[in-house]
Amino acid sequence: MASFRVEGGYKLSGQITPQGAKNEALQVICATLLTEEEVIISNIPDILDVNNLINLLSSLGVSVRRVGDGTYGFCAKNIDQQYLASQQYYQQAASLRGSVMVVGPLLARIKKAILPKPGGDKIGRRRLDTHFIGIEKLGAHFEYDPDKRQYNAEVKDALQGTYMLLDEASVTGTANIIMTAVTAQGTTTIYNAACEPYVQQLCRMLNNMGAKITGVGSNLLTIEGVERLHGCNHRILPDMIEVGSFIGMAAMTASEITIKDVAYDELGIIPECFRKLGIKMERRGDDIFIPQQDSYTIESFIDGSIMTIADAPWPGLTPDLLSVMLIVATKAKGSVLIHQKMFESRLFFVDKLIDMGAQIILCDPHRATVIGLGERFALRPATMSSPDIRAGVALLIAAMSANGVSTIHNIEQIDRGYEHIDERLNALGARITRID
Repeated sequence: MASFRVEGGYKLSGQITPQGAKNEALQVICATLLTEEEVIISNIPDILDVNNLINLLSSLGVSVRRVGDGTYGFCAKNIDQQYLASQQYYQQAASLRGSVMVVGPLLARIKKAILPKPGGDKIGRRRLDTHFIGIEKLGAHFEYDPDKRQYNAEVKDALQGTYMLLDEASVTGTANIIMTAVTAQGTTTIYNAACEPYVQQLCRMLNNMGAKITGVGSNLLTIEGVERLHGCNHRILPDMIEVGSFIGMAAMTASEITIKDVAYDELGIIPECFRKLGIKMERRGDDIFIPQQDSYTIESFIDGSIMTIADAPWPGLTPDLLSVMLIVATKAKGSVLIHQKMFESRLFFVDKLIDMGAQIILCDPHRATVIGLGERFALRPATMSSPDIRAGVALLIAAMSANGVSTIHNIEQIDRGYEHIDERLNALGARITRID
């Protein structure tokens, strides 16, 4: 298990470029299983979750070639169906939550899929019902084997397009259903579909491969099934979660930095939510400039009541940034209620921040009230462990702003979502040492 030794209290300066979007990468890489032709994808982040998925596809028989930095070609001409029944496949798929998105493409290509109960972040129950119910409506059949702890799926006849109203606007569920439907017979209509930029990017890539998807960017998608898909070139968007993390780091360390090439128009409400916490920023073309701020004040509602920041389906705020916003609020002037609606365990990391001196009241598993103590407040250094990707980077931000040396264990969780984060931040003036 690796750790970070973080010397806090140092300001950052300079420019940093966000990696490619992790959540988009997991979707579009799985979509390469839908065609026998090569698909070239660029701006792929070099992170554990994505690299593990690439290794999984390679083991399944997908030819993977490195074209350049962050660019790979995927050719799924020969899928090894026997490998699905192997113990190695079980171990690979079980350790990666993104493996759930191979189910739709495999059912579309070979009419068979096996999915061990997937791993991932320990942030509470994350059900897969939306995936399975939607795919079943297209003609697949699922069974759960409790002894092997795996789902077995197959298509006995042919996938058929249909109408469906999703019970929740699940991003990965929507992506999985889209990938299952693009080669199904007839027309599929998906209502209450997720419309995050990641899903929009997946749809654009599939349309470039020959799919017929309309309504992209809305919650009502119509898919006319096609007989086959072909290869294409696709570039992944910058990671909006990393952009938000860098905004939070700049605020907590009173630093002046420029975040380059952020695809600003795809960030949605994220910049405005940070502005509600009092953080100043300036759009410069497709860059974001964060000036040094020694203090920032949380806004209140127009009637003077306490500000609430909550996650919501797109174009609402992504839940992946609430951990960062919570830590940023500890050094603000004023109070804010952070409402994490989606996951019941994602706020449990706040006890570590309380140990560091933060004034936080955990109201229940979904809500935390942060009482910001202003620029005179400094977090105390601490020894802690990262429970998940987003809490891990929030703890890293806290350690960077604390006066003294902190240690963060289990940083493999951070590595799952952030590319060489210690090296990139050290280039800006941070002092982070990786200890293996």
